[in-house]
Amino acid sequence: MPKVPVYNMEGNQVGEIDLNEAIFGTEVNVPLLHQVVVAYEANRRQGTASTKTRGEVSGGGRKPWRQKGTGRARHGSIRSPIWVGGGVVFGPKPRSYRQAIPKKMRRAALRSALSAKVGAGNVIVLDALNVPEIKTKTVATMLEKLNVTGRALIVTESPDRNLHLSSRNIPGVALRVAEGLNAYDVLKHEKLIITKDGVAKVEEVFA
Repeated sequence: MPKVPVYNMEGNQVGEIDLNEAIFGTEVNVPLLHQVVVAYEANRRQGTASTKTRGEVSGGGRKPWRQKGTGRARHGSIRSPIWVGGGVVFGPKPRSYRQAIPKKMRRAALRSALSAKVGAGNVIVLDALNVPEIKTKTVATMLEKLNVTGRALIVTESPDRNLHLSSRNIPGVALRVAEGLNAYDVLKHEKLIITKDGVAKVEEVFA
């Protein structure tokens, strides 16, 4: 069973916590993580790229010159794909890039991502995360004392308006609720900062 230290907002260790091995100690399934990340990225695409075919480009209704006798190549339209300003052959059209991810796969990928973070020592558990007032400096100071310099994902048990407004201006820092945690967000950020209540919620929801 994985055991990680518990810190307070001052960066001091105040204890240890045993993590559920079924979630934080499973074997990391790299191919599954790759498939899920590709699907998440694909599902974020708008799919609005569009080009015009030769039938949609304006102009080109008249034959540019007669078929024979000019010494030039035969052409039937100035909007042919080989002409400048002509249509595009096999260009993109609006479509959906969506890839369905079964619930079991999403959860298995999340367990793999969390286990990878624990294995790399990139999980920081807080005994509590209290932000009494909207102040970015409070969160920034906490991250500094926890030696967090790169991208960080903060996970709490429930939505916290003060924490959200205090952390949204810090580059590379994202905030998620435990129930809505996903593998993409976990892998995207270098450090995972989660409260003890958040750990309990993750174990309750995803075990």
